[in-house]
Amino acid sequence: MKKFAAILLTLALLLSIGAASADELTTIKVGATTSPHAEVLEYIKDDMAALGYDLQIVEFTDYNLPNDALVNGEIDANYFQHLPFLNAYNATVAEDKQLVAAIPVHYEPYCIYAGKCKSLDELADGATVTITNDPSNETRALFLLKDAGLIPLPEDATVEGSSLTVLDIVDNPKHLNILEVEANTLPSTLDDADVAVINGNFALAAGLSPAKDALFLEPTESDSGKTYTNYVVIRQDSVDAPWVEALRSCLQSDKVRDYMLNNEKYAGGVIPAF
Repeated sequence: MKKFAAILLTLALLLSIGAASADELTTIKVGATTSPHAEVLEYIKDDMAALGYDLQIVEFTDYNLPNDALVNGEIDANYFQHLPFLNAYNATVAEDKQLVAAIPVHYEPYCIYAGKCKSLDELADGATVTITNDPSNETRALFLLKDAGLIPLPEDATVEGSSLTVLDIVDNPKHLNILEVEANTLPSTLDDADVAVINGNFALAAGLSPAKDALFLEPTESDSGKTYTNYVVIRQDSVDAPWVEALRSCLQSDKVRDYMLNNEKYAGGVIPAF
């Protein structure tokens, strides 16, 4: 009986030690889109815990929500966006609410995926092409269509310095019907559209592989590859916070690099930016 009581006491002590350790962790909430952002964060949760932080992941499916959530203090950081998207957001808010790109993590090549048409060579006159409707990514989508030889754009237009819409297309020799839709709905348009230009994270979440399924892949050495790196973004008051450096060390690690490059699901769709 005494031996049994001793075992119970030992278990109770172990549980109390574990609970105390968990209580000592500082909670950090990071907003992210599901794939690959939330998956990458999930992969480093134990590493952050070892540094004293309870990394909690808040998932979003709408690009329009994570920055407002960060400004409002609902989360401590977000990880879903590139600099053009962040700059477009910062232009809409007061200077003291503008957000800061803190940690470059990865780049997702934009791709043209097959809908009803299975080859760009077979794209018919008047074919329907779906692209995102948010300003920074629409510019990128139009440049991808240009690189694929489908449309011309103004000669002075650049990926980083322009904000283009379908109205800026110089000529449309194939009379393409280019439809602007919400980015998160792009995969669902493949049933009706001939082709779609899909953001990397939403393509991955829909089970699409850039290496296997893309009809045309954005070159990683292009201006887009340099411009559209995805960052962890923080508020101005967090710039010197110790948890930011902890998160940087965990994300910019050989472990994460190998995870991105060797994950069969990503298959060339997630490229480390460090």
